[in-house]
Amino acid sequence: MELSGKRVLLIIGGGIAAYKALELIRRLKDAGASVHAILTAAGAQFITSLSVSALSGERTYQELFDLTVESEMGHIALSRAADLLVVAPATADLMAKLAVGLAPDLASTALLATDKPVLLAPAMNVRMWQHPATRRNLAALTRDGIHIVGPNDGEMACGEFGQGRMAEPAEILAAITAILKPVNLAGIRALVTAGPTHEPIDPVRYLGNRSSGKQGYAIAEALFNAGAETVLVSGPVALTAAATSKLVRVETAIEMRDACEAALPVDIAICAAAVADWHVEHPHTTKLKKPNAPPSLVLVENPDILAELSHHPTARPKLVIGFAAETGNLLVNAAAKRAAKGCDWIIANDVSTDTQGKSVMGSDSNRVHLLSEAGAESWPLLSKRDVAQRLTAKIAQFFGRAA
Repeated sequence: MELSGKRVLLIIGGGIAAYKALELIRRLKDAGASVHAILTAAGAQFITSLSVSALSGERTYQELFDLTVESEMGHIALSRAADLLVVAPATADLMAKLAVGLAPDLASTALLATDKPVLLAPAMNVRMWQHPATRRNLAALTRDGIHIVGPNDGEMACGEFGQGRMAEPAEILAAITAILKPVNLAGIRALVTAGPTHEPIDPVRYLGNRSSGKQGYAIAEALFNAGAETVLVSGPVALTAAATSKLVRVETAIEMRDACEAALPVDIAICAAAVADWHVEHPHTTKLKKPNAPPSLVLVENPDILAELSHHPTARPKLVIGFAAETGNLLVNAAAKRAAKGCDWIIANDVSTDTQGKSVMGSDSNRVHLLSEAGAESWPLLSKRDVAQRLTAKIAQFFGRAA
């Protein structure tokens, strides 16, 4: 059983999605985990403590000022005894309390008292999810290292449709497993590219794109933390240096290709960088001045780093993973890219703007699809760090290193 011996503290918030927490308990138990639960007052409006206890086989905790439990500092013991705290559903209220450090009840007190990882599965009305306050709280929680899974798109109990449905129990279990199931990539060499490339037009202007590098940096760090010897080749980004074996900073696509070639041989190559397709054939050596008509720029195609690694004549990595950032026909275009480049896996994500005009580029979360020879596997909305952890777990399975 994948989670044998693992201990999960499940905090059940208020919302119609609380019924899914019962299925999550069943799945956790089937996976070998032990489950203790805190049922909030709002959560108890939707399910009963009897139902939770019947499935978990343990007492369900509800009150902060329970003399029997708190005489032994129950909120401390609960939060410290667990290997992971899971909040499902994580309401806007619970997220706000955790983001600002409020602790008026047992659930929020346990979350503040823990020294263990925390996973939130948000669930709320679409307007609440899109509200600027919720977005600020989500950003703060992600910066604090809180793991996030979901929410999904779909019809809600209130009759509205959009993003806000809690991730399904199977998705939450997969996120829990990715956090708790250790992987060991010691002895594996990995190459990761991240960020944009800047192709100079003149000393002050360049061709580039909106890539922040966050996803590539998160992948490099996850691989390094799993024990892999990791080389990160980074385009120009406003990020602090990632935890990695070696960081190589480059500016142009040609420099990135040369740095990747110099890093070979490796066992894994993950091309998460958004490499510019073209560069200016003859960049100007002095700043262009505004003429009566715009200057004519002759563009030359850049090297295709992903394809070159996939078809390398002498040092092809055992596993080559590319990224497909699309704004339409996501899976079709990603499958075509995988075939054209010759890579093993493609991570596809939609970078078109959402209802608030924001793109996944630069954000802290990502919803991706992993395409391989076996088909397409869709992942729920995750923080970019959790995408990296789940991808690392998949890589470990490929190399037979999963625990």
